[in-house]
Amino acid sequence: MNSQHDNAGQESRGVDGQGTDKHGTDCAEVILRLFEYVDNEAGPEDCEAIKGHLDQCGPCLMEYERDLLLKSLVRRACNAERAPSALRMQVMSRITSITVTKTTSG
Repeated sequence: MNSQHDNAGQESRGVDGQGTDKHGTDCAEVILRLFEYVDNEAGPEDCEAIKGHLDQCGPCLMEYERDLLLKSLVRRACNAERAPSALRMQVMSRITSITVTKTTSG
């Protein structure tokens, strides 16, 4: 993915015209990390860099707003149904299990 956005067939780039903001944050990097930012999983420095970029880059801000909407729609659609307890236990078991693979060099 190149550091550019497509708005109705027109190419637009980040705030400096090259897909980066004045702090060197690349649009492609921001787009790839948006879910971490939306889910509050990005570190403080990354959050600051992403927020600063979003404040200056309209196309990336639109992607961010789209991701917020998507998360909200999924939450609302899934809120009424709860996964069966057997499935929940199986998923949690797989998440918490550790797999160790031992290899020998010959």
